[in-house]
Amino acid sequence: MHRSVRAESRSTIHYPGAMTGGLRPRRIALISVHTSPLAQAGTGDAGGMNVYVWQTATRLAKRGVEVEIFTRATSSSDAPTEQAAPGVTVHHVPAGPFDGLDKHDLPGQLCAFSANVLRAEAAQEPGYYDLIHSHYWLSGQVGWLARDRWGVPLVHTAHTLAAVKNASLADGDTAEPKLRVIGEQQVVDEADLLVVNTPTEASELVDLYGADPARVDVVVPGADLERYSPGDRLAARARVGLRPDDVVVTFVGRIQPLKAPDVLLRAMAPLIRSDAAGRLRLLVVGGASGNGAGLPEALVDLAAGLGVSAGVTFLPPQAPADLADVYRASDLVAVPSYSESFGLVALEAQACGVPVIAANVGGLGVAVADGVSGVLVDGHDIEAWTARLAALLADPARLRSMGTQAAIHARAFSWDHTTDALLGSYERAMAAYRRGAGRQTGLFGLRRRRTRPRVTI
Repeated sequence: MHRSVRAESRSTIHYPGAMTGGLRPRRIALISVHTSPLAQAGTGDAGGMNVYVWQTATRLAKRGVEVEIFTRATSSSDAPTEQAAPGVTVHHVPAGPFDGLDKHDLPGQLCAFSANVLRAEAAQEPGYYDLIHSHYWLSGQVGWLARDRWGVPLVHTAHTLAAVKNASLADGDTAEPKLRVIGEQQVVDEADLLVVNTPTEASELVDLYGADPARVDVVVPGADLERYSPGDRLAARARVGLRPDDVVVTFVGRIQPLKAPDVLLRAMAPLIRSDAAGRLRLLVVGGASGNGAGLPEALVDLAAGLGVSAGVTFLPPQAPADLADVYRASDLVAVPSYSESFGLVALEAQACGVPVIAANVGGLGVAVADGVSGVLVDGHDIEAWTARLAALLADPARLRSMGTQAAIHARAFSWDHTTDALLGSYERAMAAYRRGAGRQTGLFGLRRRRTRPRVTI
């Protein structure tokens, strides 16, 4: 059963419900080429997508669906196959050198990656997988080929879209290449079902990539509500190394222009300088990623140049248990990104009972209840951010009230709900594929290409 709402575009957006007892997958191939769900989020290219893949995979397994994850091997110590959790197997696929490749080098290794994925399936009995779920466009390219070879539906989640990122670039950031835009268009054309995080993202797929709205499902991500929950702020501050009476604004994420940590630092600088008591602190938690290779050092230099080094603390990426303490130790968490398909940091912070100030972009309008669990800021004007930060920090009672509401708001989002919705999408994809497979395949079992509008580049 699906309920529909009108999105901003002309499309009808589908929200999948629970499984209806129809076609339930026994085993799925989950493809995540460029980053492993076992990697530490906040380092390299590991981020919210890693969390999404791991959380949904383990919960699918608990519901009796076997999950096999294919990701590129990045170390000689990676076991070819690893039983990462009950019912979850991770295949570390050799494709190119272990070191020295970033995300932009990987298109040249997709042939090697695809060949090894196909070989893994060929070693099994026919019909081993019931469905493929690919994450990010590189994985979609592999999934498209495997779908045609295995005769099973392809579900794809983009997580981010090049056309959207290129429309909102940070100063000094580099546009996503045409190769990626074309590759995304191909995957949108070929996937049997597209799963997105928000109605906004659904509209972007329809408007910018010509996606068929009937093949788009909105499945809202969640938070690990057992790990991320309200706790003792003073104890958390002691563990993080903060003083009990500090006033703490926190940034958590990969250090890259897209995430805009420099915007937050510049906005906080006049507030830190004017704090005679020296209690106001900015906590920056994360590692370099993508185009931000030299940004951590640049942020340190920027803090020095702004005269606020003493008020800024930099921490490396944190394991989930430690990250929960970082959130609980904070008075306010800031997510100033130029683009976010959803914004898991905002949701995790709220689950810990901490309000969020976030840029009003992408899925952050869903993750944050504006004026209730946090505030949304239009644009990235430094003075506007300073003013909004100052108003919030000057009103501790309002922050406490928002923190209470933040925990309530976050309870509406969980990975269990996300997984239930994904199972509904899988059922829909499998049923549609079974109904239409005969019409969509041609000679040699290869699927005929469907004609769809192409993105303009």
